[in-house]
Amino acid sequence: MKVLFRSIIFIVPLLVLVVLFRAMLHNPSEELLPNKVDIFLDEEALSVHLSESIQFPTISNQDASKRNNEAFKDFQNWIARTYGAFHANLSLKKFNETLLYEWKGTDANLKPILVTGHYDVVPVIPGTENLWKQPPFSGRIDSGYIWGRGALDDKSGVVGILEAASYLINSGYEPRRTIYFSFGHDEEVGGINGAALVAQYLKEEGIQLTWSLDEGSFLLDGFLPGLDKPVASINVAEKGSVTLQVVGKATGGHSSMPPKQTAVGFLAQAITQLENNRMPGDLEGLSLKMFDEASRHMTFLYKIVFANRWLFGSLIDSYLSEVPFGNAVLRTTTAPTMLSGSIKTNVLPIEAIAIVNFRLHPRDSVEDVINHVKRVVENENVEVRSMAWKGRPASIVSSWQSEGYSVISQSVKEIYGDVVVAPGLMIAGSDSRHYGKVADDAYRFNPFPLSSKEFGGFHGTNERIRVEDFRKGVEAYILIIKNGSS
Repeated sequence: MKVLFRSIIFIVPLLVLVVLFRAMLHNPSEELLPNKVDIFLDEEALSVHLSESIQFPTISNQDASKRNNEAFKDFQNWIARTYGAFHANLSLKKFNETLLYEWKGTDANLKPILVTGHYDVVPVIPGTENLWKQPPFSGRIDSGYIWGRGALDDKSGVVGILEAASYLINSGYEPRRTIYFSFGHDEEVGGINGAALVAQYLKEEGIQLTWSLDEGSFLLDGFLPGLDKPVASINVAEKGSVTLQVVGKATGGHSSMPPKQTAVGFLAQAITQLENNRMPGDLEGLSLKMFDEASRHMTFLYKIVFANRWLFGSLIDSYLSEVPFGNAVLRTTTAPTMLSGSIKTNVLPIEAIAIVNFRLHPRDSVEDVINHVKRVVENENVEVRSMAWKGRPASIVSSWQSEGYSVISQSVKEIYGDVVVAPGLMIAGSDSRHYGKVADDAYRFNPFPLSSKEFGGFHGTNERIRVEDFRKGVEAYILIIKNGSS
């Protein structure tokens, strides 16, 4: 017993010293910040242009027959009218309502780049219009914000790119490397009739992009604990997606004489089991790289934890798993989204159906998800069915040591100064699922600051962007385009 006690007395202080020493070494790599670049833009004019773009209800519906085709054509005419120099100096090809502009470079030996965004938006949820502080398609400029659907996703990106390119054209800039600009019209419904056709065209023409930049993460402020700097999370991959039906089955009949457990009951039990048995996930690979880089800028307490994953790894994984953003980065997520059952209030359904959407982490395949769901819930009363659309895998992971990544990182620091730049994983989807097929590396990042209080506007209520943040993002786009094509 005395030997054990002495061993503990010796080991515990040694362990503490090791933990503290590793934390002290867990610092960002030393690098000289680039000199900040001052670009003087007309903030009011920028805001008015974004406001005008929002007023076109370019809504993508799953039912294409509901699309307001005139709004899409009016938006395209607005681009030509508002950005005359851009429209006049670049060649244009149309793929349905998706616009592909080419700005010829002076050196044909250099691989081109692509800078892209989409101008279609999601619908406003019916019945929520009165929850908006400003009408969703008003583009109202109020209280330092530009309000409306598309202010974040993704008209700010499209208009920001147009403003940046126009600034360079009007300044007499000539790119060495050819630049393509693609503005998608159907990203919100998969990009099949837009970005996919652009990618197919580039492939057929033998055009391989050195890198592409699409919508993605932002300059995030207040999303990670222990960090007092914004994080520019440049997404180097995006999750895949698959949707399954989980079906509860039982005897039907009149609701006045139900069985011990109904189809709805079996389904409810199955959904609970799914939510309690998530796909495995932990901090590794790309996810580890992101948190490892960000944690080097955190307060010392967090450095202790992240610098000693050999000791606190399970604690970190457990904590992140309870936070929606952290959980989405760690694993393939499980999200029941739609339910259907009986056709009448007093009729017991033979089948009760849940639609469950899974967003695939790069480590998992579609088959992995299907096998997991069947293993967790399938029995004689519960069936797992595939949908007509078989899903798509996660994208390949692009390099965060390439020239393209460095260009984006450098440009962001030249505008924002001392910020954390780290590779990230896009937890949703983008048109880069198509563009990435003809690019050596595909990146997903909007260079606008975004706080956690504004994040809820994505596909939600009161979507908005700060006037000042929009201007700063345009400045960043100017440098990304200029540095990337020099």
